[in-house]
Amino acid sequence: MNNFYSISDMADMFNVSTRTIRYYEEIGLLKPERNQNGYRIYGKKEKIQLQLIFRGKKYGFSLDEIKDMILLFDEDPTGREQLKKTIEYGERKVQEVTQSIEELMSLKNEMEKFLGEFKKMLADLEENKV
Repeated sequence: MNNFYSISDMADMFNVSTRTIRYYEEIGLLKPERNQNGYRIYGKKEKIQLQLIFRGKKYGFSLDEIKDMILLFDEDPTGREQLKKTIEYGERKVQEVTQSIEELMSLKNEMEKFLGEFKKMLADLEENKV
């Protein structure tokens, strides 16, 4: 079983362009090794990092926040610092999501109120038809 992947393999695996993966390398999120011909080779570590990147993006984290979390593992192989930072960012993100939900619920309630008023106005107008 092949434990190394080309950039095209990784792009296909995650349904993204090779340019996206190269960009993540440019900004320091990924550091693939190179083979004797200079081609990027991706292993298990890079595969896991890409999974973390896409999960982080899905949850609304910035690429800088994701980078902070990923790079911490290189500094502390126990993962302790990475977990602390991830918890910190996660708690902040939950607060942001909670605030967004509250704002959206308020907007929804306001819209429902207006819709109710508009429906009543329409019913009154139709009732007074000749």
